Amino acid sequence: MEDQATYAPHIRKEFLPAFRPFLEAGELREVIDTLESDWISTGPKTHAFEEQFKNYVGAQFAVAVSSCTAALHLSLAASGIGPGDEVITSPLTFAATANVVIHQGAKPIFADIDKETNNVAPESVEKNLTERTKAIIPVHYAGHPCEMEEIERIAKEHNLLIIEDAAHALAASYKNRTIGTLGDATCFSFYATKNITTGEGGMLTTNDEQLAETTRMLSLHGINKDAWKRYSSGGSWYYEVLYPGYKYNMTDIQAAIGMHQLKKLPQMQKRREEIAQSYNDAFRNTDQIITPTSRPYVRHAWHLYAIQVNVDMLKADRNTVIDALKAKNIGTSVHFIPVHLHPYYRSQYGYKRGDFPNAEHFFDREISLPLYPRMTDDDVEDVITAVKHVIDDYKS
Repeated sequence: MEDQATYAPHIRKEFLPAFRPFLEAGELREVIDTLESDWISTGPKTHAFEEQFKNYVGAQFAVAVSSCTAALHLSLAASGIGPGDEVITSPLTFAATANVVIHQGAKPIFADIDKETNNVAPESVEKNLTERTKAIIPVHYAGHPCEMEEIERIAKEHNLLIIEDAAHALAASYKNRTIGTLGDATCFSFYATKNITTGEGGMLTTNDEQLAETTRMLSLHGINKDAWKRYSSGGSWYYEVLYPGYKYNMTDIQAAIGMHQLKKLPQMQKRREEIAQSYNDAFRNTDQIITPTSRPYVRHAWHLYAIQVNVDMLKADRNTVIDALKAKNIGTSVHFIPVHLHPYYRSQYGYKRGDFPNAEHFFDREISLPLYPRMTDDDVEDVITAVKHVIDDYKS
């Protein structure tokens, strides 16, 4: 008779959250140094962070802002997107990607996703083009780059802007081209859960000098350049407002954290890749789990490890599996409720379930497993063991 302990439910002693930031003494020292410098808002460290970031991704210009949402909004505003225009994006994203289009008085148009990568499908983008289409916002979901060659072809043929939502995609590349250098503008997130964090914050990168200059002015009330220097010995009290801008600037406190996080990015990315590989190896032969695709010509940023549970082979739906994992002290999340299913988008634009079947199919089955550099090998093994036990419990 086999040892009954083999079948005992695996429960961690402590809850493993879906995410923990990786902040150490180095970030604390950087913040203390900033506080002692007396320059805590936008200043020299913000601009040093911009220089380091643009060099990392290989872009000509970088503008540090208060969030990825701000970067997306500024990209549209600086490009002249406005009332009557349409912008095509993915429904499988956080609502901010579409909200900023509305903020400009334009209309977000959704295109369904590719079933393998869960990124917006180029053929669906083409089907949704109209004479009012002015831009495409491809979302690099979970850190896997979109099919940028096809998107670039569509944009060139129809004279469209490409504004990349790279909130998940820092450290990713597509056919040896770094994300941050492909579109007219690329927008990154430094939110607490992202591959590097400044608590809140974002960055816009571009190779277009005029776009960078306009974005920078718009990010700080539309004041003419070098406004941040007004309180330095080299600055002047005099300024002019050239545009009705916004308050989207990054602070030196945030930038101080960001610079130290950027230095650690290679080691943090390596750890993300190790964890993703462990999950791939563990679940490869589990028919009830569909693991994420990583195409051979991309470098996946592994912001998320998004599995799908094959509910047709289980006596449970996705939510039941999540609850069972939580009972075993494993935290998870879901990314994302498709934007067109949210009440505002239903009522405002008449969207309904069935409009984007690929995105909906994925959402109904998706679970984001814990994936972050602070996870130990034991943490990873606990996740794997818990998932396998839950799947075994609910096999049909």
